[in-house]
Amino acid sequence: MYFYRISGCNPQIRKFIRTYYNAARQNGVVLEGGIANPTNQNLAYYQEQMGTSFQLSPGFLESSLKRWLPRMQDNQRQAVSTSVYRTLDDLRKNGKPESVLKNVYIKFMCWLYYKFERIVSLLGNDNLPKILYEGNITNHELLLISVLAHAGCDVILLEYHGDADYLKYDAGSKLSELLVLPEMKPFPDGYTLKTVRQEIQDELNRKRLYGILPEVENCTNAWLDSGEKLFTDIRTAPEQRGNNPNLFYNLFCRIVGVEEKQNYPNLLYQTYTELKESGRKIVALDTALPEPSPAEINTVMRGNATKIENLIAEFLPNFRYPANIQLERLMIKSFVDLMLAESEREGMNLNKLSSQAVYLVCWMRKYQAALFQNRKETEISCFLYLGGCRNEKEALFLRFLARLPVDILILLPNPEQQKCFLEDALLYTVHYDNSLAIEHFPTDISELRLGTTAYHAERELDTLLYQDSGIYRNQQYSKANAVTLRTTFEEIALYWKEEVSFRPNFGIVHDAVTVPVIFAKVSGVKDGDIQEYWNWVKVLMAESPFVIQRAPFLMNNMMNPFRNITTEFLMNGQLQRDRIKNHQNYKYGFLRGEMQEHMLDKLQLLLDQRIIKGTYENTGTEYLIVSVVLNLDIHLIREIQKFDFTKKNPKLLYLIADEKMLSLEDSILMAFLNLVGFDIVFLVPTGYQCVERFFQKNMIEEHQIGEYLYDVRVPNLQKYAGKPVKSSPFSNLFKKRR
Repeated sequence: MYFYRISGCNPQIRKFIRTYYNAARQNGVVLEGGIANPTNQNLAYYQEQMGTSFQLSPGFLESSLKRWLPRMQDNQRQAVSTSVYRTLDDLRKNGKPESVLKNVYIKFMCWLYYKFERIVSLLGNDNLPKILYEGNITNHELLLISVLAHAGCDVILLEYHGDADYLKYDAGSKLSELLVLPEMKPFPDGYTLKTVRQEIQDELNRKRLYGILPEVENCTNAWLDSGEKLFTDIRTAPEQRGNNPNLFYNLFCRIVGVEEKQNYPNLLYQTYTELKESGRKIVALDTALPEPSPAEINTVMRGNATKIENLIAEFLPNFRYPANIQLERLMIKSFVDLMLAESEREGMNLNKLSSQAVYLVCWMRKYQAALFQNRKETEISCFLYLGGCRNEKEALFLRFLARLPVDILILLPNPEQQKCFLEDALLYTVHYDNSLAIEHFPTDISELRLGTTAYHAERELDTLLYQDSGIYRNQQYSKANAVTLRTTFEEIALYWKEEVSFRPNFGIVHDAVTVPVIFAKVSGVKDGDIQEYWNWVKVLMAESPFVIQRAPFLMNNMMNPFRNITTEFLMNGQLQRDRIKNHQNYKYGFLRGEMQEHMLDKLQLLLDQRIIKGTYENTGTEYLIVSVVLNLDIHLIREIQKFDFTKKNPKLLYLIADEKMLSLEDSILMAFLNLVGFDIVFLVPTGYQCVERFFQKNMIEEHQIGEYLYDVRVPNLQKYAGKPVKSSPFSNLFKKRR
């Protein structure tokens, strides 16, 4: 037998307490809150049956037990009487008088009759009786329980508030042993046997969730030959993997990096082709799993559960699959297992868990037919995923599939650029040192793009040259964010002709270029010298092929094919990019794909930041913004197309020498080009407030450089666009010193 006291817990102990509680209920006694002292009625009944005599002798104790507890067998009675005698004799040796011994004896007899009669008749069996006591034990309770322990009972004492109270009665731990295990912590507040009963009930409820269990279960990865040749292993026929009829043998693996760069695309294609030709069902993906539509989400059956068991039960009808009842049971078991495991994760709550379950059901329905339609009993489908799990929802879905008759192979050939959120005890991962950028899974021979050894060596050299070196490959980056530089007037000419990578605050953050740009207004003429002013403007014109010499550049009555149709391009503040790109009037389809996305990103940013006054306030302003940006001048489009985010950026000069002002459309255009990455300078010799009126905030850096001049004669600056000018004393002031 054992007599342990437990003053702390960990998951292992909590599980043991639940098991022991069940055993004590079936074959023992559970004592919650201690043992009540015998009542007057209990004592009166004892005296009526047994009298008042008492002797401290084994014979007297054994004969008394025979009359008081007649159901006990001889060996049981002898064990208890011997143990009682030993305990009372120890009290006598410690100086207790006979009156005290008699009182203790009568209390023992009453407790044995009213609390423990059930278990003393079970002593001596192979299945030892169990006693489970919770709370702060008293001295007499401890003595009786130790009597029963020595007579042949297992005892567990739960000490929720530590071991100090117990040690008052048994300082040397002679009667019991303190259980100490690794990582034990104090019992949580409020923990009682009532908590244990609730946990047991929850466990039973969870078992009911599974319903009828499937007749087969997964044997995942254990059958793999080498663990390295996974492309070979996945092509192994299911019937050659094992012969246990109660198991299905599937693969759940991830390959990080590539073994041989030049052969990798062909290896993917050959694997896909052989799997398909063998008759196995296969899904090959190279993009993120599609977000479920509102209509798909609305078809998922669920409720508003407040407990994890109820939440799971509400989702189970989504897994009904009459065409294959064994597969249905496997799906239910996989779902229940994962939901229960996820519910134990730190930071998890029912709302988040419900959201993950909705996605899982939607994706299961999406790929169910491709993986399982008309499935044969021994068939193993294939799910090939290039790029890895992009988020926790995708990871949960693949973990769900991994417990079904599906081979899952996750491929991360370019781990520097790809991250996989998947973690699972079943998952096996192989790492290779080489990396290869490959975006699409080749399922057709026409999609293969094979590189020679020299080609891949050149790509590696590119990485060495252009990674964190300050040197940049042409069009190396596809994303950029413009920030406006605050400069002095003199610095405009200096930075105007510099590549953006040489400007202050240039940087690369998360593969997006921070492009410092000039967005300035120059008011007045330095020293009133109009000739030197035009010479300075010509210096700027040498770098700028685009100049506007008359305001407004865009007018409200100008033809715009998008003016009356932009309402279908903007919904709830979000651009409908597919509708825009698929519209017959869309002008930017010939641009590089990443540049189209860059332009639409900046249009969305222009709307979100409400840079233009009246955006989402005055009816139609946001739609006007969309129509203006989608109808750019062809010369501006060409400037944007050739913009390399690490090299020289496009330039625009806007001259206003009279009383005219920027139109609303002009303001939209200038704000958009600023976000795209243009350097823009407004030349206003009059100093008038002709630029600012439609901007929501002070976006433009104004430089007051001298005297205001009116009615100046403007030369034809367009002929100087993009052409170098002879230096002048004025322009020499702004040259860098070597």
